[in-house]
Amino acid sequence: MEGSALKKVRSKLIAPLGLPPTSSRSFARPTGMIKKRVYNPVHWSQYFTTSEKIVVNEDGDSFQIYRRGFSGPLLVLLHGGGFSALSWALFAECIENLVSCQVLAIDMRGHGDSKTHNDENLSAETQADDIVSVVKHVFGQEPPPIVLVGHSMGGAIAVHAAATEQLPTIAGLIVIDVVEGTAMEALASMQSFLRSRPKQFQSLEQAIEWSVRSGQIRNGESARVSMPGQLSSDATGLCATSEVSSTTISPSKSSPNDPLAASSVSQFKHGECITEEDEKEKVESSLSPVQDSEFFPPSVSPKSGYHWRIDLTKTEHQWPGWFHGLSAKFLAIPVAKLLLLAGIDRLDRELTVGQMQGKFQMQVLPQCGHAVHEDVPDKVAEVVATFLVRNRLTSPSDKFSWVMPAC
Repeated sequence: MEGSALKKVRSKLIAPLGLPPTSSRSFARPTGMIKKRVYNPVHWSQYFTTSEKIVVNEDGDSFQIYRRGFSGPLLVLLHGGGFSALSWALFAECIENLVSCQVLAIDMRGHGDSKTHNDENLSAETQADDIVSVVKHVFGQEPPPIVLVGHSMGGAIAVHAAATEQLPTIAGLIVIDVVEGTAMEALASMQSFLRSRPKQFQSLEQAIEWSVRSGQIRNGESARVSMPGQLSSDATGLCATSEVSSTTISPSKSSPNDPLAASSVSQFKHGECITEEDEKEKVESSLSPVQDSEFFPPSVSPKSGYHWRIDLTKTEHQWPGWFHGLSAKFLAIPVAKLLLLAGIDRLDRELTVGQMQGKFQMQVLPQCGHAVHEDVPDKVAEVVATFLVRNRLTSPSDKFSWVMPAC
């Protein structure tokens, strides 16, 4: 009974930093036909058009941005804690195929390829100012209509950035899977979760495999492009994105007979690619990542592997500031708003009342994990596209189809 109750509580708590709770389900292989998943990393250029570093002040603070699209409203995409701008890769491709828009995905302070004089200053105010500075440096004082889109920590920062009123062209706000009440409740367990992750990986392939098998990212294709943005090389100290070759082609984007696709599979070292079931099956491991010797081998050289790009444990004192008063701020922002959740039970009282009063639109996508936009990027893109068209922020393409709102 106690174990069952604990699982029920865990299922209602989100990971407010952008990182999901560890799995509570057992890992089991199916009978019948099996195949090998592909875990080699994929270059960002498969999904974004351009990449650039933006220096925003005299201190030399620089932010890595990725862009796609050249017309229509500007979707500013903000990732969750520990992730990077590349977590939006598949979504960016999907949304631009559905509506006329342009995408700007930002590696936030301390994440990905961004570099500031104080990477551990992740306060809500500082990060909100970062977003404003990046947008103004790219588009000047009169950017196109802006729709801020944020996941988890990024969703909270999107609300704070909108509340500063420093971006006069904000026309919409989309928050993905973060609610003040459950976020504040989940903070108490975040340190133990962060400590439970592997401290180091032997290779990028191994890190990608861990992210999929642990349930952090349930979409293997998304993990292959986004996971390098979460890691730094022990040898160079640089973000692991610098080690991903632009000639690596995703099998999903090439023909079955493409020699490049075939060679990408053969890049695995022995033992790093594990035979598993079809990608559509949801597989999670009950092993703690630290205890699983397959992902935390004792023989890894200190200068031969990869570690997490940011040590989020050092920023704990700033976490409450992201979420305190978030619901009230979200409801008060006078633009079209959408709250996209992975579970209906995550609404707190203030948002429940606001939703009943029609102060924002809401959509629930229950068949996915906390990294909603990575797990089901096509469905999230359909919901966002419908939101944009319904609020007359853009025009649809021939591929667009309406998605009925959940509420």
